[in-house]
Amino acid sequence: MPADWPEQKVRVVSEELSPGVRNLRYRMLAAGVKQAVVDIPDIAAGETAKAVVTFEIERASILAPAHTSHLKLPEKPDRALRAFLGPSPYIESRHAKIVKLAKEAAGDLEGWSRVEAIYDAVREKVEYREGKLKGAAKALAEGSGDCEELSCLFIAACRSQGIPARTVWVEGHCYPEFYLVDPAGNGWWFPCQAAGTRAFGAMPDCLPILQKGDAFRDPDRPAETLRYVSEFVRGSSTGDGRPRVRFIREGG
Repeated sequence: MPADWPEQKVRVVSEELSPGVRNLRYRMLAAGVKQAVVDIPDIAAGETAKAVVTFEIERASILAPAHTSHLKLPEKPDRALRAFLGPSPYIESRHAKIVKLAKEAAGDLEGWSRVEAIYDAVREKVEYREGKLKGAAKALAEGSGDCEELSCLFIAACRSQGIPARTVWVEGHCYPEFYLVDPAGNGWWFPCQAAGTRAFGAMPDCLPILQKGDAFRDPDRPAETLRYVSEFVRGSSTGDGRPRVRFIREGG
């Protein structure tokens, strides 16, 4: 479910529950992911049950800061930031070739310039090409990938250099964010468009944000680390019946 972020505000307009729905509740996972949990105790053959939630979302574009020379890497990342410094599914931040790419691109640069050099190196090394998800290391080796691969590689390269970075998920697309601080220790997340028109430190698109992050644990799927918290159903059936489930996301 969409949640509030500095550039996004979300308001529930209405909740429509059919008689077969016992409960609709919301819960927050780590890193600010919001889930709607729908309980449907029983559906007889031929019956349907539904839960429809209507949101109002206000989303602002993000402009790059006018001055960046004072921004630097966080010296002592807290626990929340450390979650965005290690490997995640398909983000192999310790892979030798990714570490080498980032180190050579960054050179002796600092702060904003260091991150921008990594960004340009990733876009130079990987050509945009749609396909199945293959992750950062394979995209670098093959020299091609889509928005997920470009985002994975940029994030992995940043993390290899101690720069916190994470994935931002919007409808049908994703892009990365990186984190820098000012001399007083105040920090901000800055977006960039890894695939498509160059946009570093800014995000002109205003698509609703679905999630931020790329390594989640869902209490209903405890055995796996999720790159994205997708829609999920769990239940049982009697006899030969197989309930048909549809998740629908529409914009107005």
